[in-house]
Amino acid sequence: MSSFTLDDPEASILARVISQDETPLPPAVAQEFLRWSFTEADRLRMSELAAKARAGMLTPEEQAEADGYARVGSFLGIVKTRARRLLGIPHEENSNAGEP
Repeated sequence: MSSFTLDDPEASILARVISQDETPLPPAVAQEFLRWSFTEADRLRMSELAAKARAGMLTPEEQAEADGYARVGSFLGIVKTRARRLLGIPHEENSNAGEP
């Protein structure tokens, strides 16, 4: 399992499911997972939402959107951590700025 703490119970459950060594991940699949990332538009939207959150100006809809981004980011982090471990790639070598 990933060594980072997950605040989202769903992400913690997913991390335990994914971390099982019973199901080997083919290297080609692991490499594909490492290519997954947010689009530039999504990164800009996350920045906008973060700025509004810091200012205390998020609407309930925006909070739900921000929560969704956080859950997807947790999922990406879990999947990419497993893929990097399988491929023997340290985290720093394959991470993009702002990406899990």
